[in-house]
Formats: sequence, C-alpha cells, structure tokens
Amino acid sequence: MPQHPRAGYRLLHVHAHPDDESSKGAATTARYVAEGVDVHVVTCTGGERGSILNPKMDRPEILATITEVRRQEMERARDILGITQDWLGFVDSGWPEGDPRPPLPDGCFASLPVEEAAEPLVALMRRFRPHVVTTYDERGGYPHPDHIMCHRVSVEAFAAAGDPQRYPEAGEPWQPLKLYYHHTFNRPRYQALHEAMLRHGFESPYAERLAEWKVDPEWDARITTRVPCAAYFGVRDQALMAHATQIDPDGPWFAVPREIQEEVWPHEDYELVTAHVEASLPEDDLFAGITDPA
Repeated sequence: MPQHPRAGYRLLHVHAHPDDESSKGAATTARYVAEGVDVHVVTCTGGERGSILNPKMDRPEILATITEVRRQEMERARDILGITQDWLGFVDSGWPEGDPRPPLPDGCFASLPVEEAAEPLVALMRRFRPHVVTTYDERGGYPHPDHIMCHRVSVEAFAAAGDPQRYPEAGEPWQPLKLYYHHTFNRPRYQALHEAMLRHGFESPYAERLAEWKVDPEWDARITTRVPCAAYFGVRDQALMAHATQIDPDGPWFAVPREIQEEVWPHEDYELVTAHVEASLPEDDLFAGITDPA
C-alpha cells in the first residue's frame, strides 16, 4: 500500500468545549487526516454549562443529561473527523451574564491557576509528542472565559513541555515545533462571504454582524497561514451537525451554500505565533518548515 505523504506527522488541537473542534479548523483537520497526519484533539471541559443552541434539541430530558449528550456528540464528531481525543476533565465555566458580571463558579476551568490547569496538558503533549499545536488567540476567539483560559493554558504548556526543569512529574520533555492561533472568525472572511451572497441574489446572514464589527486592519494582518481545505468542507459540516445541541441545521452556520464558500474562501486561517523551525511567511501549510517528523 502507498504510504500517506504526511505519515509520522502529529498535530494537536487544544479546544475549550466539545463542538469547538468542529467549528474551528475542522476542514484543516480532515485534510491532514486524509494525508496521514495523526491528529489529536484536547477538550478542556465537558461543556456542562453550555446552552442548548438548537431549538429542536431544547427539551427537558436533553438539558437534564447535557453532559452525557455532549460526550456522545463529541464521539460522533471524532469518528467523522478521524481523530483521537482526550478530555482534560475540567468543569465548564459557563457564560457569565449581567452587569456587572457575576463571579465565576467555584472550581470551574477559568477560575484555576494557569500552572495547575496546564499540568495535564503538558503531560499530554509529552505523551502525544505533537509537531504542531493550535489553540485560540488571547481574546479566546470570542471572550468566553473558557476560551481565554484555553489560550493561557495552551501557551503555558507549549512553552513548558520541552523544559526538563518544569513539570518534572509530567513525563519526558518534548518540544512542539510550531504554535498557531485559530483565526476562523475574521472580518475579511465574513465580508467576502457576505458580498458573495448578495452577488448571487441571496440574503446574507452576516449583514447585521458586519455592521457592528469594528474594522481592525492590524488584527486582520495577524493572519500568516491559510490552509487550502475546501475539498473537506463537507466533512467539516458533518462534524458540526454531530453537535446537535449546539448547531441548528437551519441556522446561520449553513446559510451560505458550500459552493459559494469553496469559491470565495477555500481555506482556513491561522496565525503562526512561535516557530522552532525556519518559517517563511505567508504559509499555506501548518507543517511548513518541518522536513522530517522524526
């Protein structure tokens, strides 16, 4: 049998909740899995305090068993994407509402000291030995406390995993070579999709959002890496649909026809933050510069 072109390469995605692995970078994941990359997802929390966002699933029996339901959804998405996955076991912090916002629940993920919360992730990095790690930017992609904490924990673990002086009980040191932030929800992408919808005579689901979205060229310029993956948008959509409590199939996630997405924005976007290999920007590959996975 012919060997996959990326056999031996390892990619680790660190996410806050079940469904994040399908809404951020899932087509990239599917592409690399097809090429033979070993892709592993870390899910920091169980999504226990997440709302039911699909009205068709908003039923008392679902809410009463939301933790188990979301685990089952994650299992389905995992199988669709062809990945392996670990739960770090922390408790969802929820989305604090009110003015002023209430304090975080005791013992939740976002309330923990960063070094304490990073230790199991350091151990997992040393065990899985990824070449590339992805996570969220310092804003969390959006300012959910768990997303911001996921960023902090991922950055801490990436820096510490290769240092034998840090977390000595967490296994033999291993230094991942590249760290990326997801930039899935960037304004140029939404603007391009919005304009394409109007051009094709459709109503855009993004008009209101774009009207409120502050233009920030410096932020948008942080994107360094666009991974072509349009051929895997269908796999991404199937993985999203697996998270039935979170994704409404009749909602804005699927309002833009896939053909328009493939034409207008056939890639997923990342920011290269740290590289221990030579990097030439811009890139079209998370493994650029890594010539030998051994």
